[in-house]
Amino acid sequence: MPPKRKGPLQLVQRETDDIKRKVDSLVKDVQTHSGTAHTEEAFQRCQELKALTEKTRGTLKKLTKAVEPAPVGNYDQRKREEERRLQVIIERLTSLSLELSPPGPSSAVRDAQEEESEEDEDDDEEDDDEADEDDADKDDDKTAVKPPARSDPHIYVALSNFKGEQEGDLSVQRGDVLRIIRKTADGWWLAQDTKGNRGVVPKTYLKIGSGVSDEDDEEDDDDEGDELTEAQEKQSTSIWSTVRKALTEIDATDVLSAMGAIPSGFRPSTLNKLLVEEGQTYRGSHYIQPELSQSQLSFRDLFLDPDTGRVRARQVRTSVCFTLWSCRMIPTPGVGVHVLSRHIRLCAFDGTQVLSNIHTVRATYSAKNPKTWTFSPRMSGDLPTLLDGDCFLRCDSDSPDLGVLFELGVTFIRNSTGERGDLSCGWAFLKLTDPAGVPLTARTYELPVNGGTPFEKDVAMETSVTRGAPGSVFQQMLQSRKQPKLIVKLKSANSRTRTQLSILPDTLLYSLSCVHLLALHRQLLADTLLLDRPTMQNADMLCSPVLATFPVLLDQPDLLDALRSACLDAESNMSRAQKRDLPYLKQEFFKIYMSSAYYLLHSPSLPCQRWADPHSEEQRARVIYAALDALKHDQRATGQSGSLRVFVNPACQHQAFDVEELTFDLLRVARGNRDLHQPPLFRR
Repeated sequence: MPPKRKGPLQLVQRETDDIKRKVDSLVKDVQTHSGTAHTEEAFQRCQELKALTEKTRGTLKKLTKAVEPAPVGNYDQRKREEERRLQVIIERLTSLSLELSPPGPSSAVRDAQEEESEEDEDDDEEDDDEADEDDADKDDDKTAVKPPARSDPHIYVALSNFKGEQEGDLSVQRGDVLRIIRKTADGWWLAQDTKGNRGVVPKTYLKIGSGVSDEDDEEDDDDEGDELTEAQEKQSTSIWSTVRKALTEIDATDVLSAMGAIPSGFRPSTLNKLLVEEGQTYRGSHYIQPELSQSQLSFRDLFLDPDTGRVRARQVRTSVCFTLWSCRMIPTPGVGVHVLSRHIRLCAFDGTQVLSNIHTVRATYSAKNPKTWTFSPRMSGDLPTLLDGDCFLRCDSDSPDLGVLFELGVTFIRNSTGERGDLSCGWAFLKLTDPAGVPLTARTYELPVNGGTPFEKDVAMETSVTRGAPGSVFQQMLQSRKQPKLIVKLKSANSRTRTQLSILPDTLLYSLSCVHLLALHRQLLADTLLLDRPTMQNADMLCSPVLATFPVLLDQPDLLDALRSACLDAESNMSRAQKRDLPYLKQEFFKIYMSSAYYLLHSPSLPCQRWADPHSEEQRARVIYAALDALKHDQRATGQSGSLRVFVNPACQHQAFDVEELTFDLLRVARGNRDLHQPPLFRR
């Protein structure tokens, strides 16, 4: 009877057993023999065994259950056990190689130093000092290893103090310079400090660096009597300045990473940085302003129909409506931070640059299931714009990679210091066309949430499943449910919404519930700029409080909600004919706007807006609700939808008058040529 054929996994197990026997034999020979020649031979054997072990582990990772000639019980468990055995062998060989070959300059470096010594006697003396460094340090009781003076990708700086709790751990202090000897997937890296001590350190406590401070280097140079050339001094200065920056400019993200409060894949918020640093460039208040043509004498995206007197509709390459449905399996920040807001920032994106304003939608969650975010919660009354997941995008870009970028973020405050910050919990991208260039159909899409930034590839989130051999179909289904995902639904708009969208600016992303207000503002803008001006060359300032202040509402959504609520109350008392009468609607809108949004904008009792500040948001909501209640009471008393008596009421205060409240400066607010004002490229 022929012998039974061995399977691939069984062959790997036999190879592992053979390697283990060879390693045990090598360790025994090293312990029983000594001498330089034997040490070099043992080191060579150690390197060969390490290469063989790495090759065997690579073969093991490629194995799957399908290649086995016969069924194997507990295949995945057996494979993991072999991986652990090989990992232990690699660690033993690494430690043994370090013992056989202590840290120091390589042969290539020594050859280079010998060549330099033939040319310069000073360099020769420096090499002699380095060769005798160990003996001198034993006599003088000084540090055993000199910190590296050149940039090295294996040099890291400790972000925080770490005290070893087990045998083999390396205790470090904040600012210590470490050389990383081996990096492992479990996050515990083998490191060596400047005193020659070795041990494992968690990678979250480390930040890549280049060396030590200038003062330490100068002290070592004084002890050895070295003289650096001018070029070497410049190089050394640049290295130490980099390290000093790494030690002194540690931001909140680095500290929280060292504490373990930030899961893997989290990054500082990129879109929030653009909103903060670029001023109005990426805000909705900038994109609703008219855009000047190339001649700067007319408008590129604003025209009137001479027959109807309405804004002429403009078709753009992309016009979609979508709904943010929910986010699943989103990692939560750990201890040490208090989350003030969970939200999604979204914009048009083509893979290289932002092509629209950045819109923010706040998410809601349950304390029982904090990893699931939802949008558009059910509530009595009107849904606030900030919580509304129904959005629209108009974009005239011809990029074939155009899509919507979703950045999941949190605004947090550190419990210990009170420091605020914004983090990205991952990002997702929905390309709006298929590979053939056909627009996507209206359906629900499950988008994978990636870690890092849109420019980092294959950055896994904390809850992502590790790559390995595929299991059964049922296991794959369970693993898929554990992946972070964003659920977005593309939908088609009704005819009225499509008509209103067609008169909006060529590029805009905002809440779908505010389309009618944006369309009415667009009509008032066209009337003022295209009808009321004496000539198109006239650039005098215009007296229009609505046009001067309405764009501010897009950056303060609670005031936009107040205006929307007041308009809905007024529309409930209008007849069908009045709702179709455009001049009447514009007249009523002016009165409603002045008695609600305009009054609140200049009310001294309304606190300044601050993002994700519960106390400020509560105070603003109290003032806004009180103003709306007073407006409703006055409407019932007078029978009119809007009243300007609020400005002469002694009980209603108003800030000191400023002419900018009424002045619309076309040259200051109008956007220039698209090519000149294209948003800049993302920088990594």
